Amino acid sequence: MNENYKLISVGDVASLGRVVLNETLNLTGAEISLNVLPKNVSVPFVHAHKNNEEIYVILDGKGYLYIDGKEIAIAKGDAFRVDPKGERCIKASEDSSINFMCIQVKADSLDGFTLDDGIITQTKPSWL
Repeated sequence: MNENYKLISVGDVASLGRVVLNETLNLTGAEISLNVLPKNVSVPFVHAHKNNEEIYVILDGKGYLYIDGKEIAIAKGDAFRVDPKGERCIKASEDSSINFMCIQVKADSLDGFTLDDGIITQTKPSWL
């Protein structure tokens, strides 16, 4: 039987530094990574994309976003989107590591949000 889901444990992301979920979850519409930068460590390059926007969610810690020549303080709870052509880089602050999720998708590819795309079914879990 072919399952309509895949569940994995990402384990201790802090000890791994970066976990990419593309292959382990068989993703077909997005690239998702969980990342940890130790105190005062930066992604080692500035980059942009040809087609893909990136959505970042800061899960813990604090640091800086470099975007198009600006340096912006970021911290736990912040979320931001970067246009494909935006030149970006992230650095952990001098006194805190930073833990973030990055979701990469093709810009302008979403056909609908949950309210437009979701279908309520008649099946129910034990708690409904």
